[in-house]
Amino acid sequence: MGYSKQAYYKQRQYRQHKAFDEYLIVGLIEKKRKVWKRGSGRNLLKSLEKDFEEHGIQIGRDKFFDILRSNGLLKPLRRRKVSTTNSYHRYHKYPNLIRDKIPLKANEIWVSDITYLWLRDQPGFCYLFLITDLYSRKIIGYSVSRTLETKGALAGLSMAMKGAAPGQLENCIHHSDRGIQYCSDRYVATLLNRKMLISMTERGDPLENTVAERVNKTIKEEFTDDKELSFRDFEEARKEIKKFIHFYNTQRPHRSIGWLTPMEAYQMEGELRRQWKNYKRRKNKGSFAEA
Repeated sequence: MGYSKQAYYKQRQYRQHKAFDEYLIVGLIEKKRKVWKRGSGRNLLKSLEKDFEEHGIQIGRDKFFDILRSNGLLKPLRRRKVSTTNSYHRYHKYPNLIRDKIPLKANEIWVSDITYLWLRDQPGFCYLFLITDLYSRKIIGYSVSRTLETKGALAGLSMAMKGAAPGQLENCIHHSDRGIQYCSDRYVATLLNRKMLISMTERGDPLENTVAERVNKTIKEEFTDDKELSFRDFEEARKEIKKFIHFYNTQRPHRSIGWLTPMEAYQMEGELRRQWKNYKRRKNKGSFAEA
């Protein structure tokens, strides 16, 4: 065939090595996917860098996406929406204090939001209340509640406050939409009692609370194989959400904070470099979640 025996066996060994590498890569991806169902390809590649280094694997972005695609591991983006905000109420609405403000350490700005969770074996939904530290993107407080009542928001706020030292929250800005939960007397009093500042969206525009909206979207789209987060019942929802948030805080890297995990960024101070990159989508390959 025009090849020496040495060249033939060298090529055969090379192919076997590449096949084994791909087998190992797929195994590492599937391990992540057990919890992180819909993490974007770029974030997945970044989160596996240490694993690849430990196994002596060198792989570029294009080859990694080829492996995802050929093994059916690329996840299409799916959307559905249920309203969780009621801003038509009698309570005082506060101005937006965080416009153009960039935090330089943790606990300078908190952002809050609510999303819904499907319950397959029970009618309707339950609801997830989240509080995220804007600097680090760490979810510092959360609550899974059967209803949209203020007690769910207060439970998430209580968890967030327990993680901070008594004087650490003075002048920390709590930002949210104008939902009745965040404007209620009990919620506002709890914030003021810790000498926190209150900030709210002013026009009902999601762009005024983008990080909170982004975190909600990430939790809902990257940790499920379904169209939305769905659980068998309320107790399963509480158990699984705890696992998802732990993974999000400790293992999921973010381009917006220099490819750090939220837990790593939470311990830092100073401006965190953003790593935004725009890649051209390949035609006829579908759209993918790039969180």
